[in-house]
Amino acid sequence: MARRNGGFVGQDGLDAPDPPTGITPTAGELSVSVAFTAPSDAGTSAITGFVVQLSTDDTAYSAASNTGTSSPIVISSLTAGTAATAKVWAINAYGTSAPSDASASFTPLALPRAIIQIANNDSNTWVTLEFVDMGTSGNTTDFGDLTEARVRGSALGSSTRGVFGGGYPGSDPSTTSVIDYVTIASTGNATDFGDLSSTRSYTTGLSSNTRGLFLGGVEANNSNTDTIEYITIANTGNTTDFGNLSAAKDGAAAASPTRGIFLGGNSNVIEYVTIANTGNTTDFGDVSATLRLATACSSNTRLLSQGYLGGAVVNTIEYITIANTGNSTDFGDLTAAVYNSGATSNNTLGIFMGGVSDRNSIDKVTIATTGNASDFGDMSLNGNRRPQATSSQHGGIA
Repeated sequence: MARRNGGFVGQDGLDAPDPPTGITPTAGELSVSVAFTAPSDAGTSAITGFVVQLSTDDTAYSAASNTGTSSPIVISSLTAGTAATAKVWAINAYGTSAPSDASASFTPLALPRAIIQIANNDSNTWVTLEFVDMGTSGNTTDFGDLTEARVRGSALGSSTRGVFGGGYPGSDPSTTSVIDYVTIASTGNATDFGDLSSTRSYTTGLSSNTRGLFLGGVEANNSNTDTIEYITIANTGNTTDFGNLSAAKDGAAAASPTRGIFLGGNSNVIEYVTIANTGNTTDFGDVSATLRLATACSSNTRLLSQGYLGGAVVNTIEYITIANTGNSTDFGDLTAAVYNSGATSNNTLGIFMGGVSDRNSIDKVTIATTGNASDFGDMSLNGNRRPQATSSQHGGIA
């Protein structure tokens, strides 16, 4: 095929390759992966590489570029939320092809953001929310405030909305039924969402991208409850009955996009629910010993847990494969022995923050790879016991 209309041609326009075809972009976090099919007619000599260029106005393809020798080619350091299209050129020793057809539009994603409720036991800071962007390690930044000060509540969320429910309001020993929400991408104060069916603390939360569950906890009369309730995260309103835990207790929870896991509560029991279907929990397996004051986070496939294990303060992390019932397995260790900590995750990174002994530290692990935690950064205050956290890309979000 003649290539007289080639883009940057070499010493003989007939010797440049044909353009690539099938340009398919896949948006990532501040990035795009551009797949393509190399031309069947490579010209007079073999193709030596490809150039991908982006346009934000469908005309000038100079917004960003990268080169490679095969499909796909990734372009990084893009601006989240700015739509673009891609074209690809093929190169051989004699020149550069004409551009491919433009791809479909894509929009780079923001870095997953974690929202943390600061739970300082020595000052009235229980109203404070802080955030970190989980693509890069670092210290927390102020996000805004809850509608009322509280501690020992629960957090869950979707890709766009973080939800905080229950807890002790301030230093008052009573409990609250209040549920608040924030828009994760926009800093600012929380807005009222609705209410739990009763006032309680130490409730725990999990979610898919559409439905959030509040499980167990301690009611105002200081007795545990086995209640499970749910909300539709996109719609404000009060909770609806979902089912019951195997016993009245408080513990820790996390989820895949379809299955929610609850564990601990002065027990070694692990149990699960199918998030889309109301009903009681089913036995999953066991952690290695009685687990109290626990926390958990997850990817789409694996859940990690940590807490007061077997009557001792430990730095132990254990994991399960969410799709397969069975007992937990050793994962590695946190940087210090703690309990009453908090945790959240994106689909690859788990972070554990705070806990007794009154730390402000945040640790990180790669969920798919067993091993010890490393330092991520710090929260603004020491004394963080039972901080609650959620993220825009946690285990419950596909």
